[in-house]
Amino acid sequence: MTETSNATGTQPSPVPRRITVLMGGPSAEREVSLHTGAAIANALESLGHQVRRADVRPDDLSALDAPADMVFIALHGTWGEDGQLQAILEERGIRYTGCDPQASALAMNKVRTKRRFIEVGVPTAPFEHVTPSNAGAVAEGFELPAVVKPVAEGSSVGCAIARDRPSFSSAVRRLVDDYGEALAERFVDGPELTVGVLAGQALPVCQIQPSSDFYDYHAKYEADDTAYLFEIELPEGLVRRVQQLSEQAFEALGCRDMARIDWIVASSAEPFCLEVNTIPGFTDHSLLPKAAARAGIGFADLCQRIVDLAMSR
Repeated sequence: MTETSNATGTQPSPVPRRITVLMGGPSAEREVSLHTGAAIANALESLGHQVRRADVRPDDLSALDAPADMVFIALHGTWGEDGQLQAILEERGIRYTGCDPQASALAMNKVRTKRRFIEVGVPTAPFEHVTPSNAGAVAEGFELPAVVKPVAEGSSVGCAIARDRPSFSSAVRRLVDDYGEALAERFVDGPELTVGVLAGQALPVCQIQPSSDFYDYHAKYEADDTAYLFEIELPEGLVRRVQQLSEQAFEALGCRDMARIDWIVASSAEPFCLEVNTIPGFTDHSLLPKAAARAGIGFADLCQRIVDLAMSR
């Protein structure tokens, strides 16, 4: 959990593999996935691997028929990250990167994730699972300010911060109408942190400072003025605790290979876990590669390490 890399010195050349990089997909995060997949494919080719780029969807699985030693999953969101694709790969006996179907499904569902956090003692903000049957009561009674999110989307898609009752009620009803359910979560005002976890070990903690009030899709993938800080003005003990809790969350959800775990720190210096991303982005704005680089692990090396983890199973 330190910033010291064990990746210094000359690294041996990796064994060349036939790798299919799956990207694109049907979710709202399709464009981010295409960028992620292209970056991963380029890195793997630079290492000498035979790479096949494939835009895969539930109605077109032809990419899985091509001979390959393994699949590197670079899909985000629904179907690609929630366990459905992973279950198909398991059924076909295809080796792949990342979490298994059960952990993928658990981490993708923010309500189930938060319930698991409560079971194992990972701090998370008070919340309510909003359904059609309780939407009215939640809209009228949940403590404000609050954040309203889809239960199973990533990249802040559909998220809203509500500081007054009309905007909160509107957001709740909109998400329940659109998705059939939603997560209402107590808004915590404070520094936002993210922790990459690689093979169960926390990487350096990064603080995110968007120029806007909300680290939304634009701030994550489009803006050039979002700051990512590794020199964090928080107590060293708090930073270490966030790393330790990130490893605990990773283990509690049954994750493997990699994840990015997001936090917010309240004015009381209490960290609250927001969510776990089991297939984090690999774009030039993405945080897991930034944290790995801070630890001395270059982008191509990071991709190779993930390949090695998958090949070792």
